[in-house]
Amino acid sequence: MTPTVAQYWHRTTGNYVQCTLCPHHCTIAPGHRGLCGVRENRDGTLISLNFSVACSLNLDPIEKKPLHHFFPGSRIISVGTYGCNLACPWCQNFTISKEFSPHSLRPNLSPDLLLRELDKLARRDLHEMCGVSYTYNEPTVWFEFIMACAPRVRERGLKNVLVTNGYISPEPLNDLLKFVDALNIDLKSFDDEFYRRYCRGELAHVLSTIRTAARYAHVELTTLVIPTLNDDPALFTAMQEWILAHLGPDVPVHLSRYMPMYKCELPPTPLATLERAAHILREKLHYVYLGNVSSPQNTLCRTCGACLVQRHGYDVSLLALNAQGSCSKCGTPAPIVMR
Repeated sequence: MTPTVAQYWHRTTGNYVQCTLCPHHCTIAPGHRGLCGVRENRDGTLISLNFSVACSLNLDPIEKKPLHHFFPGSRIISVGTYGCNLACPWCQNFTISKEFSPHSLRPNLSPDLLLRELDKLARRDLHEMCGVSYTYNEPTVWFEFIMACAPRVRERGLKNVLVTNGYISPEPLNDLLKFVDALNIDLKSFDDEFYRRYCRGELAHVLSTIRTAARYAHVELTTLVIPTLNDDPALFTAMQEWILAHLGPDVPVHLSRYMPMYKCELPPTPLATLERAAHILREKLHYVYLGNVSSPQNTLCRTCGACLVQRHGYDVSLLALNAQGSCSKCGTPAPIVMR
């Protein structure tokens, strides 16, 4: 199969190339790869190694992304590949993001094949299926594949969703946002030193992505709360103030419970720590949800308190939410994207 030439790069000197897909701007020697592990310099040409390579394809509840205010109760095809451009030591998906074998990068899912699968599932689940979610690993390092699929998904009247760390350069982000309808973006901490020390990234680039994405698509945020590393109450106060100033009080925020994984052996996040962070955010933000916990995470009407959406895990019931996205009890519009 002919290798797929990557987008967003240029040659430098001596057959070196510089990738500009993400803010790392990796300078890559011939025969080597960038930090993401899936963009390789072959004789002065940057190749996308993961084009047409999938690690998994499933039909999931949209709430699993997690997206709580976008087509609640629907299902979505979830598809992912290999590679990631950050280096979090607690990665929940390290076997596909960092420690995958060269044999994994064998083509097995062309854009045409994904679209055929989408058409088949859409016919079967006409009233529940909403589109495709690019997820599991970091989807922006699958840029070329997504750009080959997303316009065709949109042509079918279906939606494109990214579950992403938000670490992407502005120009390719703008390309994606022409076809992306919703994003769940990791906001790993409101501390630049945390990003630099643990993730090999910078907070400012992620905040820029969040601000830009929110102008064009539905955005929800997720923070994995890790004991002693990013659970300082002052960080959640700063996060709350930034979100309020730049996104408004209605953006959904998910605080997820950490469990020991990969290179991080800290104990699991105490529920009290998660609840304390949620309490801080809820002082000014209207919709804060807890993830990886057993308690129901319902959405209530801000005016009358009626339960709009009831959730027990991924079992979802639309109670006082009507088809127009308003409270059926008092008529107040809810900040929820409906089918």
